[in-house]
Amino acid sequence: MIKILHIAPQNFAGMPFDFSNMQKQNGFGSVLVTLYKNTLNFEEDICLKLPLKTGNAAKNWRDKKIRDKKYYETKNQLEKFYFVLRDIKNSTKINKCINDNNLYHFDIVHFDGGMDLFRDIRFAKKMKSMGKKIVCCYFGSDLRTRGIFKELDDMSDLNLTVEYDHLQLHDDINYLFFPFDVKKYEYKFVRNKGLKIIHSPTNRRFKGTDKIIKVIEEVKKKRKIEFLLVENTDRNELLELKKKCNLAIDQVGGEMGGSGYGKNSVENLAMGLPTITEFTPDYLKFIPENPFIHCDIDTLKSKLLEIADNNAMLEEYSVNGRKWVEKYHSFESVNAKLNELYRSRGII
Repeated sequence: MIKILHIAPQNFAGMPFDFSNMQKQNGFGSVLVTLYKNTLNFEEDICLKLPLKTGNAAKNWRDKKIRDKKYYETKNQLEKFYFVLRDIKNSTKINKCINDNNLYHFDIVHFDGGMDLFRDIRFAKKMKSMGKKIVCCYFGSDLRTRGIFKELDDMSDLNLTVEYDHLQLHDDINYLFFPFDVKKYEYKFVRNKGLKIIHSPTNRRFKGTDKIIKVIEEVKKKRKIEFLLVENTDRNELLELKKKCNLAIDQVGGEMGGSGYGKNSVENLAMGLPTITEFTPDYLKFIPENPFIHCDIDTLKSKLLEIADNNAMLEEYSVNGRKWVEKYHSFESVNAKLNELYRSRGII
């Protein structure tokens, strides 16, 4: 049995775990190791629970790391020294995890987010020297803000992304629809009197939340709508709230290069919840049989008014959304494509 190790900073949106779980269900031995605890109650395999700086200061620092170069570089000597000290501090716990779980015995390593267990890439270097196959998979804003770790990129046998705009940020990367366990979700179209809209951002700047709220207030003057802004909420509680809504807004008018959709939107569609989101023109053409309700911040108001007056249109979006998720994001579909990419690079 081929053994695949996934390493991720966090089980962000549960996506790294979905990759691992997909491969388990399709005959591989697969384990996910995360550095930091996910706060939204997603499933984990092995989590090191390393300390992670939180609070407004840490958030602002991360938000300001806008990518202006292809490869990652420390901003100054102080930042470089910080990461050296962090590797020293965390090395005992990380090495214990490596030894206790026989991580050197895996055949393929996915570095999700393009990040190693250590900032100096020592684990990847060791695995490469042992003849293991290296895969880098980019999920979110890592390429937009941080950039590529050159040493890890140079040893990577395959680069993957689930983000369309990443195709312009890396010279050798392959787009993959991210895997989603659609069978876990019951489809239901909710018929409410008026619109009950949910918006659940992980980052307000990325999702355009403040702009969306202003539009919602304008629409409330003309139509009966209820707007749920859900942030930092337990995963199971969020799912229960979604079941009561008949429309979702993902991201419209967001900043820092994000557009399109992520796992949150695919989950919506699987449940039968039509979803509004913004695409760039090229991205809109790239996504086949697009089931989303597309608009930008300037057209959001008119789109909400149109939907509020057309329940049949809303139900059509609901039905088509579920079918689309099954076709493009199911474990079976994504696993077949990933294995094809593995074979093309001699990984399996």
